[in-house]
Amino acid sequence: MYMNWLGKKGRWLSFLALAVILLLSACNSGTSGSTKEKKSNADNFYSKGKPVTLVAPAAPGSGWDVTARALAATFEKEKLIHFPIQVVNEAGATGAVSLSQLVTQHKGDAYKISVTSTPIMSNYLRGDSDYSYKDVTMIARLMTEYYMVVVPADSPYKTLSDLLSAIKKNPGSVAVGASGDDRLPFALMVNAFGGDPRAINFVAYEGGGEISNALLNGDLDAAISGVSEFRGQIEAGTFRGLAITSDKRLGGVVKDVPTAKEAGVDVVYGNWRGLMGPPDMPKEAVTFWQSTIEKALKTPTWKDFAKKNQWEITYMKGQEFDQYLKEANDAIKTGLEKTGEIK
Repeated sequence: MYMNWLGKKGRWLSFLALAVILLLSACNSGTSGSTKEKKSNADNFYSKGKPVTLVAPAAPGSGWDVTARALAATFEKEKLIHFPIQVVNEAGATGAVSLSQLVTQHKGDAYKISVTSTPIMSNYLRGDSDYSYKDVTMIARLMTEYYMVVVPADSPYKTLSDLLSAIKKNPGSVAVGASGDDRLPFALMVNAFGGDPRAINFVAYEGGGEISNALLNGDLDAAISGVSEFRGQIEAGTFRGLAITSDKRLGGVVKDVPTAKEAGVDVVYGNWRGLMGPPDMPKEAVTFWQSTIEKALKTPTWKDFAKKNQWEITYMKGQEFDQYLKEANDAIKTGLEKTGEIK
């Protein structure tokens, strides 16, 4: 009787062990499949060679355009992508037109990305756009570029103080070219100098290319834009740089241009640039671009672009980037309130 029970028990234990082994095998098989599936999901957006559009939301020659083309060139030259990438210019309302299209027409799209920067905040705060950075997928911050105030080489304004004194005395007599958010650092300089930032005679343009042409044609007396947008004219000797909004002097062709602080105006102001996607962009696509951008910024190709254009590489993603965006938005709001652009 006892031996018979033990035999049955032994057979039952063997059956139980076999069941456990089969169950564990099934679980392991499921885990392996899940991992492969997850990896496949991360790659399937871009593995079939479908082209990706990289938008520069302004005209050729603008800071956004220079950034987009530098990114595309880096991706391709360093073989970081294995699909075509096309840079497309979508000019209008300092990025607001392109932003509206991205939000309303490309929700969930993994094949359209765009360069972005501070105007995505200031346009919304001013009421010039229905959408802000909260309405899209913010992928990563690439770098920071500083602003430069320039005049034609034969201008009577030899220093920043000369220019700001003229504006303080008679604001309407000095036409200042600026695109979108570039007005803010100049307004802060006028404010710090004791002038009225609300009285500045700003002439709006889409980007640095148009501004440069207007300065060369005599339509403007001065202008402000990103350093990269005026670098060529400084190098050619057709523009004179009066000040840069960095905390210390930059190198290269602008090494002789003083900072605003050196010129007697205590204003330091940088323009971050980053990459964004449409709302509800697939998480796997976001991760792909974050990883690809991080690799790109470490390459010799990008470092050459950064050195040439005086870009400070300041990569951010995830929660760190989210926190930075909030702080930057608050700072821009304060600046716009200070200069009377919003209440």
